[in-house]
Amino acid sequence: MFQKPVKVSFTLPNQDEITIETGKLARQADGSVTVRQGNCILLATVVANKEPKEGQSFFPLTVDYQEKFASAGRIPGSFFKREGRLSDYEVLISRLIDRALRPLFPDDYLCDVQVLVTLISSDPSIAPDALACLAASAALAVSDIPIKEIISEVRVARVNKEFIINPKREALENADMDFIVGATAKNLMMVEGDAKECSEDDLLQALLKAHEAIKLQINAQLELRKLKGVTANRTYTPAVQDEGLKKKVADACKAKIEQIATTPSQKEERTDAFDNLKKSLIDSFGADVEDETKSLASKYYDDLQWEIVRSVILNKRVRLDGRKLDEIRPLAMEVDYLPSPHGSALFTRGETQSLTSVTLGTPLDRLLIETAQTSNYVPFILHYNFPPFSTGEVKPMRGPGRREVGHGNLAMRSLKQMLPGNDYAYTIRVVSDILESNGSSSMATVCAGSLALMDAGVPMPKHVAGIAMGLITNSQDNKYAILSDILGDEDHLGDMDFKVTGTRDGICGVQMDIKIDGLSASVMREALEQAKKGRLHILNAMYACMPQARSEVKAHTPRMEKIIVAKEFIGAIIGPQGKVIQDIQKQTGTTINIEEVGETGEVSIFSARKEGMEQALAQIKGIVAVPEVGTIYDAVVKSIKEFGAFVEFLPKKEGLLHISEISWKRLETMDGVLKEGQKLKVKLLDVDAKTGKFKLSHKVLLPKPEKI
Repeated sequence: MFQKPVKVSFTLPNQDEITIETGKLARQADGSVTVRQGNCILLATVVANKEPKEGQSFFPLTVDYQEKFASAGRIPGSFFKREGRLSDYEVLISRLIDRALRPLFPDDYLCDVQVLVTLISSDPSIAPDALACLAASAALAVSDIPIKEIISEVRVARVNKEFIINPKREALENADMDFIVGATAKNLMMVEGDAKECSEDDLLQALLKAHEAIKLQINAQLELRKLKGVTANRTYTPAVQDEGLKKKVADACKAKIEQIATTPSQKEERTDAFDNLKKSLIDSFGADVEDETKSLASKYYDDLQWEIVRSVILNKRVRLDGRKLDEIRPLAMEVDYLPSPHGSALFTRGETQSLTSVTLGTPLDRLLIETAQTSNYVPFILHYNFPPFSTGEVKPMRGPGRREVGHGNLAMRSLKQMLPGNDYAYTIRVVSDILESNGSSSMATVCAGSLALMDAGVPMPKHVAGIAMGLITNSQDNKYAILSDILGDEDHLGDMDFKVTGTRDGICGVQMDIKIDGLSASVMREALEQAKKGRLHILNAMYACMPQARSEVKAHTPRMEKIIVAKEFIGAIIGPQGKVIQDIQKQTGTTINIEEVGETGEVSIFSARKEGMEQALAQIKGIVAVPEVGTIYDAVVKSIKEFGAFVEFLPKKEGLLHISEISWKRLETMDGVLKEGQKLKVKLLDVDAKTGKFKLSHKVLLPKPEKI
């Protein structure tokens, strides 16, 4: 029999009540909960195999977050009218959950685990991403799947100089700091977000504020676990261990690994040395030894290499390539590298290289991002590509994976802080192609992207740079080493891997994963200060390469002009069934986009030809111009009547030029006086208050004869 549903409720400061319930939905899963705040409801389930697959050598965790469009009373806009593959937005939330959950499982636990979090009811004011990891962790907490600790995540944002936990959507729009933070009751584990040039101390304050709220959520999960009656984790078959084999591997390889680790070398040379040593170890077992033993020996070798390289860095303060702990690899950069894109830059840092291009498009090129709650057109797009040749590998080319989506998002959020506001009419697409990779290609993307944007003439006030940092600690003797600009080989060594982006004046983006217990605030502050020092070093080189954004876009970039018009003129510009705007675009070779913004209209004109731009601009200004009495206009005769001629003196504005106002000489007939298409100057004498008709004159612009 299924147990009776149980639930707990709690309230964060200045927030609506949050309720976690289990035992009602998805009861055949190992663990399932719903998390509710307002009308926002998330369903989280977790299922784990009882035994690992035969020969399994790694922990297979799958985390998927999905939003059902029905949760907001919407039907998907796709051809099939159903949810398909995860969107980039859903992938990013899945990554946030995955990075926080993964360290919770025992090191020797190799069973498949699948965590699914689904938005089943949405609330326009509640952001579900801030509750997703709470739901996932709670599902684990009410299961018997073995985990070491319970965690949670919250969003912390600074609005009007005040830190707010899980702010409502409308408040978040005004935030100058926005971070998602994951933690256990004792330690921070994961941070990701962006800021408008916050200081390192601001970031630390935000983390402490978030941790206080996370502790409340963890206590609620512990209470729910107790109510559910979960008292122990299930037993499982741990990964095979062979202490004798481990000692044999250590005796054979320890000294040689240390020699490689203390000899400064390039990536290829070092990789070959480690690989050859590993191969000789496996070959030494001979053909008669079982593959399982060789596989275990390979794992012990990798573990030994990890331990020795960490020890060398901690005790000898020597890095794999011979650098000092805070030293940045050689930098090389140039802009305007590609002739055809609207902007480009080549950025190289050591053995990591990004070739980045910028394309400037019209508002029609904006990216539509749909979630269950929102449909927004985004004017800034950044795509990050990581081809296999960048690491000297042969792999099939597929669509972007979760790693590419995550790295691109971090770079996008960082550069976005320095982009012009909504009055900038261009849609911007940045594409970073990683040509070489040996440590933090995402940070190379930030640097190359900043250079390329300035090369394209995008009016960025400051450069944005990024740096990847590492931290290695030894809790037994309180030793630690903070590494600046980490290598690919150093990436997995650290106890805290973090990437920090920003300007000379503050932090713009952070991605941080903390893997150890008891990391002190003082060590974290020191790491952030060392990251700032490295960031400033890179920024100085970037300013030397490109001191400021180009004052104008390049010659082959489509020109852009934007004018603001009164709302009532929008219909006149568009015309019946779009005829007027279509005619203007056809005649001038331009692209025109109109948007209503409050009580005004924004008219954006794009053209590759300066002449076409000027013609379209003049026509639109003419349409929205208000005729002023006493003003002289260039007019064109449209039709001739026996009593005068109708002339167009402003686009789509015609008036009667009476026969008596053509000449000082009395005219008996219009024959031969004017012809259609003829140009002449007229003066607006009056506007009839009742009819709105225009009284025009040509003769007042002619010398008046002495005698008439």
